[in-house]
Amino acid sequence: MKRGLRILALAAALGVGAVGRAGAQALRTPLNASGSAYVQWTGLNQVWVRANQSNPGTAVNGTPKDWTADVGLRRTRVQIFGQVTPRVFFYSQIGMNNVNALSPGNGGNRKNQLFVHDAVIERRISAQNQLKVGAGLTILNGLSRFSQPAIASIATLDVPVFAQATVDQTDQFSRKFSVYARGQVAQLDYRVAFTTPFAYTSSGSSPNLTEHASFDPRSATPQYQGLLIWNFAEREPHTTPYMAGTYLGTKRILNLEAGAIHQAKAMWSLNGSDTLEHAMALASVALFAEQPYGSRHAAFSGYLGFFATDYGPGYQRNNGIMNPANASLNPSVSLGGIGNAHPMFTTGTSWYLQAAWVSPERGEEAVRFQPYVSARRAKSDRLERPMWITHLGINFLEYGHQSKMSLDWGIRPVYGSATPAGLATATARRSEFTLQYQVFIL
Repeated sequence: MKRGLRILALAAALGVGAVGRAGAQALRTPLNASGSAYVQWTGLNQVWVRANQSNPGTAVNGTPKDWTADVGLRRTRVQIFGQVTPRVFFYSQIGMNNVNALSPGNGGNRKNQLFVHDAVIERRISAQNQLKVGAGLTILNGLSRFSQPAIASIATLDVPVFAQATVDQTDQFSRKFSVYARGQVAQLDYRVAFTTPFAYTSSGSSPNLTEHASFDPRSATPQYQGLLIWNFAEREPHTTPYMAGTYLGTKRILNLEAGAIHQAKAMWSLNGSDTLEHAMALASVALFAEQPYGSRHAAFSGYLGFFATDYGPGYQRNNGIMNPANASLNPSVSLGGIGNAHPMFTTGTSWYLQAAWVSPERGEEAVRFQPYVSARRAKSDRLERPMWITHLGINFLEYGHQSKMSLDWGIRPVYGSATPAGLATATARRSEFTLQYQVFIL
């Protein structure tokens, strides 16, 4: 068991939060006699089996569908990282995401290809972790802990994707080219970054100039990002920028965080015949806690965050995770999109709550239970009333997150009409049921 906990500590240091069984060896190759220089590999698969109650007007390959059922890969990843010298660290990750039977693949030929998620070189400047500087393609982000989540260790079925605020618009699946500094000074964990966003036109979306703000394809301004976290209890691991969702009762955490992203002239909109430019200004404050009790790592964990997202006037982007539909027979009947979509990214404010409890350990092979609940309340200047997105579920864990099954029930609103003022009105709610199996190799 002690060996398994040491592997957990390593996993937590990587931000993946997986428990290894006693006697297990990491997939690590030493580069010197002491092993202080090394290269390590990990692998992850998350398979989803779903039944989704469709938004109005939804069709699959031209056939109307009130319900859909599908199987897909939410994520499949390989990490390669290592300590090259006592001060030089590199981190790379390749993988693919959101692949189901409707995915167009590479050039429409179904062969979805792995792509580079992260490629970072980092140098430790101080003797400890007070200052590290790095550059490359990275998820290091200024907004919140869930903007750079360690997806293997999340307590719920999925992360709150709205916190990955520009995903696949001006980034590559939340990764951007950045020069950054990060570190830990006493109880303060900080990260700041100078970022060059991807060109909006490279996202495959067409430039859209209306009275509602959208990303400006002409923009060539940098982003500035920063996140400050105060650790009132134990400090969190700092090997990579990724932040764990739960430590399964092996750490006592109480953190207060504040983060922000700013980019001048990121957005545009139309006012009569005039084209207006707008800054993108995003900020959040949040509290994250995990409280273990007893001798077998039972624990409560929770997160409460407030997000203020200003993308410019009237910005709204509908999105459905690994959408099980590909067409609408009548776009006007669902202002929130097809399949399982809803207004995920908006100009407005959001409260996000997540709470979970994990049962005590009862032997290495015994299954642990982790029921959870999450809720998002979002206000937008395009919605008549605040939007509620809720999830209720349970994880079944063997060897921590290395073998994990999750059952989830998600509920979202459907927007099928608008007020005379042009505000979207929720007309009903729809359910989505997901069974996930995750295997994580550390």
